[in-house]
Amino acid sequence: MTDGARSATRPGRTPREVATHCPYCALQCGMTLREEDGNVSVLPRQFPTNRGGLCQKGWTSAELLTHPDRLTTPLVRDPASGELRPASWDAALDRIATGLRDIQQRHGRDAVAVFGGGGLTNEKAYALGKFARVTLGTRHIDYNGRFCMSSAAAAGMRAFGVDRGLPFPLSDLGQADTLLLVGANPAETMPPLVRWLTEQRQRGGKLIVVDPRATATARQADLHLQPLPGTDLAVANALLHIALTEGYVDGEYVTTRTTGFTDVRRTVAGWWPARAEALSGVPVADLEATARALGTAERAIILTARGAEQHAKGVDTVTAFVNLALALGLPGRPGSGYGCLTGQGNGQGGREHGQKADQLPGYRKIDDPVARAHVAQVWGVPADELPGPGVPAYQLLDSLGTADGPRALLVFGSNPVVSAPRAARIESRLRDLELLVVADFLLSETAALADVVLPTAQWAEEDGTMTNLEGRVLRRRALRPPPAGVRTDLTILTNLSTLLKGRAPSYRLVHRKGPLLTPDADGPEADPQAVFAELRRASAGGIADYAGISWERIDAADGVFWPCPRDDGPDSPRLFADGFATPDGRARFHPVEHRPAAEQVCAQYPLHFTTGRVLAQYQSGTQTRRVAALRQAAPDAFVELHPDLADRLGVADGEPVRVLSRRGEFQAPARLSPAIRPDTVFAPFHWGGAARANSVTNDAVDPVSGMPEFKICAVRVERAECSGVDR
Repeated sequence: MTDGARSATRPGRTPREVATHCPYCALQCGMTLREEDGNVSVLPRQFPTNRGGLCQKGWTSAELLTHPDRLTTPLVRDPASGELRPASWDAALDRIATGLRDIQQRHGRDAVAVFGGGGLTNEKAYALGKFARVTLGTRHIDYNGRFCMSSAAAAGMRAFGVDRGLPFPLSDLGQADTLLLVGANPAETMPPLVRWLTEQRQRGGKLIVVDPRATATARQADLHLQPLPGTDLAVANALLHIALTEGYVDGEYVTTRTTGFTDVRRTVAGWWPARAEALSGVPVADLEATARALGTAERAIILTARGAEQHAKGVDTVTAFVNLALALGLPGRPGSGYGCLTGQGNGQGGREHGQKADQLPGYRKIDDPVARAHVAQVWGVPADELPGPGVPAYQLLDSLGTADGPRALLVFGSNPVVSAPRAARIESRLRDLELLVVADFLLSETAALADVVLPTAQWAEEDGTMTNLEGRVLRRRALRPPPAGVRTDLTILTNLSTLLKGRAPSYRLVHRKGPLLTPDADGPEADPQAVFAELRRASAGGIADYAGISWERIDAADGVFWPCPRDDGPDSPRLFADGFATPDGRARFHPVEHRPAAEQVCAQYPLHFTTGRVLAQYQSGTQTRRVAALRQAAPDAFVELHPDLADRLGVADGEPVRVLSRRGEFQAPARLSPAIRPDTVFAPFHWGGAARANSVTNDAVDPVSGMPEFKICAVRVERAECSGVDR
């Protein structure tokens, strides 16, 4: 944890201070931004999730506001030279509108696709979904949250009837007698959360971590289970087997509050601990100790994260841990339950209001006639004009530029050239497009391929709401307007809607008179508060019901938890106390069997490869790799190898190595560490170019969630002077 204030200079601004939230992960730590004499400082703010603390990324976040790489004018690719050239907004928007019209006239409405991001505000996520379905009339919209939360979301929906990452406040973690973290490394991914883990252990609680690496979080645990990547489901079934054998199952809870346990009991009967040990490498004694710690605790919490979820069987893996939690009677009890640690800043809200291929606002299913009628009425369009479900993110990206796929793509808040699996293939697909449009405030690897790049506002330059990992809806407040030449995403969508449809969206429009509105855009822009008001109406009655949440209500408290259907009614910090969001109010058990990873090791590719994050970098690194302090803390990619493996390969610490799979290769220095299993190789995915870890990851996907198998594939490692790769 780093303490202190960082700043960015912009001369000539009036002193101002706002309470807002960090632009990075889903913890959405509270912070104060202060601008004085042109200097923007990040100051601590007491807020329930972080209690004044920030990680190094949060403290340095203001430095990007005036970064020399900041985009402040549209860029349009010159057909003669092939170079991106500065252009006026009129020219850039006209290029987009003309291109979209032409492509849809020749190939149909679905020839245009939209790809969003889990960092967009609720207002922007909502507006983007509406823009795709009403202005463009395309079914093709999805977002990078498909690569983050989709498996846990699907598992939560089928077990509980609702998808909210944490169905209880974050503070409950500190009260748990036993806390099981599966595939989670918050010490590096969201450091302020570790304060709750410290509190939990200081109370005498037991922390157990399941991870193939001895991460910074695992090193703090009372017990670390170190399974082979891809075997978490077997571990979960074995834990439930032990719970049944040892009498830890809460029979009354199972009988009165759940259905389907008989089939699950039959399935896990075959997962005796020795079988799980042979498959996963986790000793029987550790499995028994974990089951005992969970089963005898007065309060116990099970949390999963990307390590368990980013698999072609991610939904079933999460389901296995949900089964364990239900069998122990945890969900709905104070200080107990199952939860998922959401990753991206608005990973929760971003998937609730229309960015996902199969959803409408309020977490409504797009193929539900009642849902379509409700949303269509709010949008003022006939329900039968709304397109049907699209396809999940990887399938969408892999179809770009093909005979049956979209010929144009608009990207908001994402960098799939670095973040997508089998990234070289996706990069090639993007190059095959007739028109690629990217809205961003930095020239990401994806933006560098675009035909048109639109400069957008940063988090400190626009108002809106975010929904954090607890389901707490928060207010993001603008400190100052964007630089001259920069527009907000809402303004861009309004501009494009006007050009394409001859009219702006139905949100109340505002003109540029206030100090925090975009200073240079022509005509009106959508008022984000008016967008949120429409979102409330569109979500009313849905699973994620925001109808009773207003900006004023959020401002009067430390956020508001959904569902909150009435202005004068309570919100929902804790779910499931009185029942589950299913037709009969009971949670659903689902039997799930372990199955191997989509790709097995072999003589040519004898090692398991897995990816993850490091403390000083975030997501595809577009932002954090440009911050000097973060770059100094984590300057380069690396390949983590066990010393025994390195010895067999003849590789020394710091020596460049090449990692090769059936899909591609990347290169980075070796980092020798006993923290990794000798049969497994790890690399962070924050870098592009030759060090792009996702060049080798597997694009096999979960059949339910569409989640790619980021966390395991078969590779070989060579010293960098070696050559050759199968394509």
